[in-house]
Amino acid sequence: MQKYINYLKENLLTPEQYILRKFEEHEVILLGEDHAVKDTLDLVINLIPLLYQSGVYHLGMEFGASEDQADLDRLINSEEYDETKARNLLFNYNVKWAYKEYAEIYKAAWKLNRSLPKDAQKFRIVNLSYIYNWEGFSGIRTPISLRKVFHKGNIAAFRAGLVEREILAKSEKLFVLTGTPHAFTKPKNPVLDYNADQFYILQGNGFGNRLYKKFGSKICTILMHQPAVNIDTLLPDTTGGIQTIETVMENVDNKPGGFDLENTVMGDIPDVNYHPVPYKNFTLKEVSDGYIFLKPIRKLQGCTVDREYLKDKTFEEVQKNWPDKDWIPVPQNEKEYWQEVEGYVNLRKRYFSE
Repeated sequence: MQKYINYLKENLLTPEQYILRKFEEHEVILLGEDHAVKDTLDLVINLIPLLYQSGVYHLGMEFGASEDQADLDRLINSEEYDETKARNLLFNYNVKWAYKEYAEIYKAAWKLNRSLPKDAQKFRIVNLSYIYNWEGFSGIRTPISLRKVFHKGNIAAFRAGLVEREILAKSEKLFVLTGTPHAFTKPKNPVLDYNADQFYILQGNGFGNRLYKKFGSKICTILMHQPAVNIDTLLPDTTGGIQTIETVMENVDNKPGGFDLENTVMGDIPDVNYHPVPYKNFTLKEVSDGYIFLKPIRKLQGCTVDREYLKDKTFEEVQKNWPDKDWIPVPQNEKEYWQEVEGYVNLRKRYFSE
């Protein structure tokens, strides 16, 4: 344990410093978030002007549709900020994403752009997804049903292609906010297969995997501190390497910071959760290139619920476009809707079933 503590005492940077320094070596940084954690979103909001000052002019967001890119560009370059339009952009992509901090990312970009000289390059938020067709989805995933939902093709391929065209082909840099599984570049995901000898097959065609295969070291993954996935229950797990990190950080006063996993003793921390199933002697450097700790998991806060999210919307729109209804049933009324939205940001319940 002492070698980890000694390393951080000598090498720990602030989260902002760490991210900016990684852009000295990489063109695209994928920040793997556990969705709707306020602390993570606050970090991204604070980073926007710092990214711009460092020559990083693009922020990629999973929660946004490419069909709305022109509207988003107009929003963050407008004379007056329109919160209703910001809310509508999120609603178009996901009818249940009623969390204020995601919209506040738009507002932070708008504030930055308003402060710049008229002829200066403006900061841009790039929507990395498209509007899925959930209407008529039965809740059963088959190749045919998924081709109807994801009518513009595999979403990982869509996102990787967009980043290549909009960023890498233009020699630009991009900071990406995306769900943790999409940010992985090196590890392959074990998927249950009853006919396989070890009862799993490996999948390595995610968003980050695809970018890394083609562009190598231009792509970097940084993982936010969050629970892993338990190997037996598939529920959030704070043991293994996650617990080691919490213990180490407690010995440096839980100071928020970022640090490398690749080629460091921190990356040698052993980990046992769902992703290491196929691997022997799995360590944290296999998961991510870097790591950011903001606070212990028990002290993280969920995002703020936006009670105006359904303003001027019909509930039929919500039900028709409800995503992933095989995971979460379609709410029958607004009461059930808000129970689901609020329940998701109850991190005590999400992480510890309290």
